[in-house]
Amino acid sequence: MPVVRRPFSGTQIVYQLMSADLKTDPIVQMEKIVSLCKRRGFIYQSSEIYGGIGGFWDYGPLGAELKRNLREAWWRTMTREREDVVGLDATIIMHPNIWKASGHVDTFSDPMADCLLTQKRFRADHVDLQSGMVFKFTGATGDEGSKSDVPFAVLVQPGKPRESALKVAKQFYELRAVKNPVPTGGETGEKVENTRAYNPENGAQLTEPRPFNLMFRTYVGPTATDADMAYLRPETAQAIFAQFKNVFDSSRVKVPFGICQIGKAFRNEVTPKNFTFRSREFEQMELEFFIKPDEAVEIISGEVAQWSEGADLTEPQPNWGWQLWHRYWVDQRTKFYQSIGLGDVLEYYWQTPDDLAHYARACVDILCQFPFGTEELEGIAARGDFDLSQHMKHSTKTQEVFDEDLKNAAAKLTPEQKEALIQKRLAAEASKAKGEPTPEADVRAWFERLFKGSYVPHVIEPSAGLDRLALAVIAKAFSETEKVDEKGKKEVITVLRLHPRIAPIKAGVFPLLKNKPELVAKAREVYALLKKHMNCFYDETASIGRRYARQDEAGTPFGITVDFETLGEKGPELQDTVTVRERDSNEQHRIKISELLGWLQARL
Repeated sequence: MPVVRRPFSGTQIVYQLMSADLKTDPIVQMEKIVSLCKRRGFIYQSSEIYGGIGGFWDYGPLGAELKRNLREAWWRTMTREREDVVGLDATIIMHPNIWKASGHVDTFSDPMADCLLTQKRFRADHVDLQSGMVFKFTGATGDEGSKSDVPFAVLVQPGKPRESALKVAKQFYELRAVKNPVPTGGETGEKVENTRAYNPENGAQLTEPRPFNLMFRTYVGPTATDADMAYLRPETAQAIFAQFKNVFDSSRVKVPFGICQIGKAFRNEVTPKNFTFRSREFEQMELEFFIKPDEAVEIISGEVAQWSEGADLTEPQPNWGWQLWHRYWVDQRTKFYQSIGLGDVLEYYWQTPDDLAHYARACVDILCQFPFGTEELEGIAARGDFDLSQHMKHSTKTQEVFDEDLKNAAAKLTPEQKEALIQKRLAAEASKAKGEPTPEADVRAWFERLFKGSYVPHVIEPSAGLDRLALAVIAKAFSETEKVDEKGKKEVITVLRLHPRIAPIKAGVFPLLKNKPELVAKAREVYALLKKHMNCFYDETASIGRRYARQDEAGTPFGITVDFETLGEKGPELQDTVTVRERDSNEQHRIKISELLGWLQARL
């Protein structure tokens, strides 16, 4: 909805709204956001003075503050406001066997294809679908007896001649030392549709897709041999699983409870893209919330509550199984995004059985509308006991917990009731859509441990990217309006409508005039009062309207002006008050300096 602003009054520049927020092409919109991020110190290209390095970004003064505010908002919501979640700060480099146990060493890969002409690398499943005529060459002959028998193919767009393919083929064979090459074969083209086998930039053939492991390798110790090889972590979750027992034993927590972590992760993405959305170095915010297996819940509570539309997710209940816990965390994460101003740009994708990993019971992607499309912001997965069981298997260290209530409840079951639980689980195993059913002997051994009060907890995993979130709030907040001043001059005004809770600068403090020492002194006094409690910015250069505009572009929600009323020149009733102007509504308030801090804090 367009925001209609009240005109300024008094000594301020008068603006009149000429149109609603300007609509623009998504690509142009993204270019403007990238430009704003650099111009105002949110995000810079890493190593820019040396030409940059793809997939790496640095956060400037405002960007660092924005990320800090988002990080603290997430942490406070996940830990300080809850009694059932504790924190962890684990190392980036861990024992390489952790990544072997988790499957990252063997399966954490993207399909990769290289252009045979330019050697540019593509993620094969991200190559644009193309249709056209493919010309296949068997080799080439050239001057001085030079030749090549390497086959090569080129796709040309519909309507373009064979000469387009010949031009690309000649470049290919020139690289293979054929002088003035004459490609052989390829006299006629073959029509193809919806293929990803050719470089969309030049039509050159791509190599067959092959797996490309995304983990960055490094070495621990001086010899740099395979025995010293380690990895930069591609996610923060595995550290939580590896430290699960230490946290459980040292923190006096009981299942259900969660462990959360914020930290750097690294993925050697084949094609980082869309500004900071897909980077090679990024920050994750992850929670692993550990719950009882449904069978334990049923033994203790007599039933497992079933999900239905309209179910009350306000307070967790003892009879909740994995399904309600999963829905609960989807609801909790949605409320968090609403609290920072993203509620109206969210969508959801519930993964189908074909999408899910073999061990996952459900996963929902919380999607966000970016200028370049609707993309994933956070995934919330019900992962069963896969992760802890894998680490228990590979480390030979138990990850089981003991539950006295479960042991006592199981002792009251009859043999028939116990067998009924076992048969129910066996039927579920037999109907698995993915993965091999657990053998009956293993199922019975698992229940034997369960009836004694021991089990490996299951987990619900909300996993979000801090860098994606920062980009999401900037993109959502970006706004342009066309205005005309009192002299009829048109100007496009950029405003970053960041939620006050996450804005890098909470308030700008301005003396009305910089050449009035009394105004400057009082403004400095107000600035000193506030800066101990929130990030503020003092500015005394240019007109007051221009200063407001600069802070609007930086996302600052409140502008505080010390004027002649503050000094008591227009009556004692206004003395020691300031004008507070709200960014989004342009409303102005006269607030006593003694009440200013409380007034602002109530709105942050």
